[in-house]
Amino acid sequence: MGFKKMLGAFGVGGPSVDTVLSDSHTRPGAPLVGHVNLVGGSHDVDIEHIALGLVTRVEVEGGEGEYGATGEFHRVQVGGSMRLAEKQEISLPFQLVMPWETPITAVQGRHLRGMTMGVRTEVAIARAIDKGDLDPVAVHPLPIQERILDAFARLGFGFKNADLEYGRIAGVHQTLPFYQEIEYFPPAQYAHAVNEVELTFVANPATVEVVLEFDKRGDMFGRGHDSFGRYTVPHADADTADWAQVVDGWVREAIAHRQSYGHPVHGGHGHGRGHGSGMGGLVAGVAGGMAAGYLAGEVMEEAFEDFSGDE
Repeated sequence: MGFKKMLGAFGVGGPSVDTVLSDSHTRPGAPLVGHVNLVGGSHDVDIEHIALGLVTRVEVEGGEGEYGATGEFHRVQVGGSMRLAEKQEISLPFQLVMPWETPITAVQGRHLRGMTMGVRTEVAIARAIDKGDLDPVAVHPLPIQERILDAFARLGFGFKNADLEYGRIAGVHQTLPFYQEIEYFPPAQYAHAVNEVELTFVANPATVEVVLEFDKRGDMFGRGHDSFGRYTVPHADADTADWAQVVDGWVREAIAHRQSYGHPVHGGHGHGRGHGSGMGGLVAGVAGGMAAGYLAGEVMEEAFEDFSGDE
């Protein structure tokens, strides 16, 4: 395979890098495995470190409305200090374990519209940092997530869009500063009461928190409200239930309660979704002109803009 990216930050004659994934398909909690291949340029260089970061696009609510930004949310160091001689070739193996809360980007082998995910390679030489390769990654659902997604499809829910929202969900333990929303149009049997359903998974090694937000239709006077439901399901239950029946129960429970915004339909906890006021180390810059083909599911190198101010 030819080297994808000359490390331009280091000038003419600098080294080249290529990150090769053994398999670009993975799941939350599973590893991405591969090699970072380096080829020396026209002179010796001292590398300070080589790191890989998971990069995605997040919707952020600011003072002037919502905007999209890109940032790195997880990283591992592949190599430390080393000397790369002129024309020398080095291959560094790596294993990057996906966080359990990593958002889903592919369902039943198809790209989930609205989602972007990639692995970015960072090489530091003489205090200069080049953010080299960015390789798209497909994150498939865990078995329990797959059963619930399939249940929504079996019940006739129509997929609308998916995105990541910067913020936290009240009452849910999160390790990442964002959460995924998978949006559906309701089928006929619920359409009289529900405009839209937003599905969120927050996974950990033992269970998955399923958070549902129901955008309800108003009455003849225009009064409507949202309802929230939160359910904890163990991974071990993936093959022990009729999930279409379970999901149908969740939806009908929400419709029956008709509680005001922010009150629960299950479990005695509040489920409002909060948006952080500060970006911290996650979002480092606004993504300018995300590649339209990538958003449609086509793999395009350099799909993300470079980020400014990364920590």
